[in-house]
Amino acid sequence: MCSIYSQTDPLMYESRSRSVRIARVVTSIRLENMFWETLAELAENDGVTTNQLIAQLYDEVYAYRGEATNFTSFLRVTCMRYQAVRHIAGKAEWFLNEMKLMAGKDPVLPGRQVREKVAVAR
Repeated sequence: MCSIYSQTDPLMYESRSRSVRIARVVTSIRLENMFWETLAELAENDGVTTNQLIAQLYDEVYAYRGEATNFTSFLRVTCMRYQAVRHIAGKAEWFLNEMKLMAGKDPVLPGRQVREKVAVAR
């Protein structure tokens, strides 16, 4: 089991700094590449840039708590929580498809709805 982790590509845990404008101030955030990739995915899903997402998260934390201490750690936890939610959602989708199969209904497969929309459009 440890080989899954010990053989990780070093690029994934290499740190990279990035300049971000937060509350009208340019600051530098240093995160491992894997976290930057996760933030980019989360931003894309929300239809914003990574920098916009980070600024929005900062504003929301500050509005809720009155401060945003240890913000880089907050971003790492955000990434972990995002991955956990994706994992749970994937399990829920699998379970629903299994239930549909057991009920004799056609399961919804990833990408299927897109193919059906394309077929109808033709």
